[in-house]
Amino acid sequence: MQRAVDHVLAVTKEAVKMITFESLHNIVRLINGLSALLLAIMPGKASILEGMQGWELRPTVRGPRLPRWMENGASSFNHFIHELAVDSDECSSVDYSSEEDNSDDNFSPKTPLSQRSRVLRSTSFGRHDRRRGRRSRCFRFILAWLLFPARLMIGILFYIFRVSPSRSLNVANGSGNQQPKDSSTCKEASTLKDHIVQHATDKRRGVIEDLYLGIEIFIEAVFDLFHKAAHCLLSPLDTAKRLIRWFCFRRSKGKASCASKASVPTTILAEGDPAPTTRTVTFRDSLNTDTRTCRDVITELGYPYEAIRVVTADGYVLLLERIPRRDAQKVVYLQHGVFDSSMGWIANGVVGSPAFAAFDQGYDVYLGNFRGLVSREHVDKKISSQQYWHYSINEHGTEDIPAMIEKIHEVKMSELKSLKPNLEKDGEQPYKVCAICHSLGGAGILMYAVTCRIKEKPHRLSRIILLSPAGFHHDSNFAFKLLEYAFRWLAPILKPLFPAFYIPTRFFRLLLNKLARDLHNYPAVGGLVQTLMSYVVGGDSSNWVGVLGLPHYNMNDMPGVSFLVVLHLAQILHNRKFIMFDYGCRSANIKKYGSPKPLDLGQHYGLIDLPVDLVAGRKDQVIRPSMVREHYKVMKDAGVKVSFYEFEYAHLDFTFSHREELLAYVMSRLLLVAPAPSPKSLKMKYTTSEIVEETR
Repeated sequence: MQRAVDHVLAVTKEAVKMITFESLHNIVRLINGLSALLLAIMPGKASILEGMQGWELRPTVRGPRLPRWMENGASSFNHFIHELAVDSDECSSVDYSSEEDNSDDNFSPKTPLSQRSRVLRSTSFGRHDRRRGRRSRCFRFILAWLLFPARLMIGILFYIFRVSPSRSLNVANGSGNQQPKDSSTCKEASTLKDHIVQHATDKRRGVIEDLYLGIEIFIEAVFDLFHKAAHCLLSPLDTAKRLIRWFCFRRSKGKASCASKASVPTTILAEGDPAPTTRTVTFRDSLNTDTRTCRDVITELGYPYEAIRVVTADGYVLLLERIPRRDAQKVVYLQHGVFDSSMGWIANGVVGSPAFAAFDQGYDVYLGNFRGLVSREHVDKKISSQQYWHYSINEHGTEDIPAMIEKIHEVKMSELKSLKPNLEKDGEQPYKVCAICHSLGGAGILMYAVTCRIKEKPHRLSRIILLSPAGFHHDSNFAFKLLEYAFRWLAPILKPLFPAFYIPTRFFRLLLNKLARDLHNYPAVGGLVQTLMSYVVGGDSSNWVGVLGLPHYNMNDMPGVSFLVVLHLAQILHNRKFIMFDYGCRSANIKKYGSPKPLDLGQHYGLIDLPVDLVAGRKDQVIRPSMVREHYKVMKDAGVKVSFYEFEYAHLDFTFSHREELLAYVMSRLLLVAPAPSPKSLKMKYTTSEIVEETR
């Protein structure tokens, strides 16, 4: 009787799993399919998704597919469980195959999970030829939906009556003592084991994948409870014996505790274990998210790393990260833009990252981080959120960058003097610093260079390379102009409510990180989100969805942006000038700048006494090429030694995409300040860019 009950429970459990997973699978496919339909009718999607991979917007509608163990008449629970593992991977894709080729290999677009699914298919079940003519597709689709309930019930009954009780019990009870009878069974077991190990070691899962896993654990727990209850009811003698043993054990344990007040900790070791072993599982690892830091990425790739804490004059604690080359007299300082961090300069690995390219060319590399991480590091540990986020671009250019540049100077002077005591002569700087800045970092470094000259302080820079720099924004799209009006007029109301734009809690940061994984696994949903985000920024085709999956957008920390920084950008757009922050009060501006209006940095570009290289992207809709040209025009009129290049890039392509021609160009500009370079070595050909104009 017990055996029969176990058999029924095992069959019922797997049937419940199959029905639940298939239902969830169909819901996810429906959402992905609807997203594909919406994406197909959206205007301008071709240009927005041009840089993405795997976007074929011609979905082929299919009816519901039964598991292959039903179609083949397989009678093994091992096949059934194996099929569940395959289908759980296949649920992360939707069919985008062309009409001419509707084979099983092209059933889903390429994702990180689809390759594993194809391997499992080929090793266990073979391939099924599903090619049909175009005329029968509509008929097959309707017929599949009409016959799906009947096929499902027939398949379940067919499986129940054909499966052998002994094999079902072995699988249901988790026993693995039976030896495989043939080589095919051994190969199948090995493949399934590899699949389980690979799935268990995968450190990144999305919300849908977690939902599948949670449902499976819940079903297992419920049926395990039913199994134990049935065992207790059908074996009353065993149940009574266990209750008596438990009761006697509790009484003896109570007497022993009363007789001896001192407790001695003991450890029960398994046979053959010389010592107890403990395994530490962190909360981060258990949630299967990518929480690598900049340090993790650099050290994993075999490069040296050093972290330097920098304290600004107003008490903010910044993280200056370094790939050290201590004896180098060439230094490169890289500064990120808005909603970014130092991770952007190393995100493309060894081959495509500017930081690693500069280090390989003999540079001492420093990666700057603006204030604005949700960790809110400050010398005042009790600082409130309103106080911490009370800063504009002014503080980036007059507090953050000066503190980091001075720390670089302090470190390099100390190291070079210890290596070569006679290096410094006549008070000259024994090393040269080149700054590479992107977006908001470009506006900050320009503000730093101008204000240092006004204050008659050394800026210690030898060259500036600006990739799509902020500063001029009057040529913007309608969405940015609408935001400009909203921020300027509603600032008194919005600022107390939203001191900054960031995700404050670990749970929601974790959710965003996992959703980014789901958007990658489900191409149509990801494409829809990509398109909507691109519409907000005027049609910029940067990989916005891919950026959300980068490690610095994780549950532990995440870059944010202050409300005053956004308001400052709105002021720049409205005034059509690169100005410092307008405090909105005549007396406050006079106290800060010595005039009732904020300082116009563009009018002081003539103070810049170092070469500047401006780089624009023709596809950039966040900072359009015309605005980078505005920098160039103002600098050229002021007599600055400036050059201007254009590439076929969108806004994020300067940091988050692997662009060989960009790296070649940046390195050629860095070599201009290297000691005695060969003129021939600086002549480089660029296939996707051309010189617009250059003054030297």
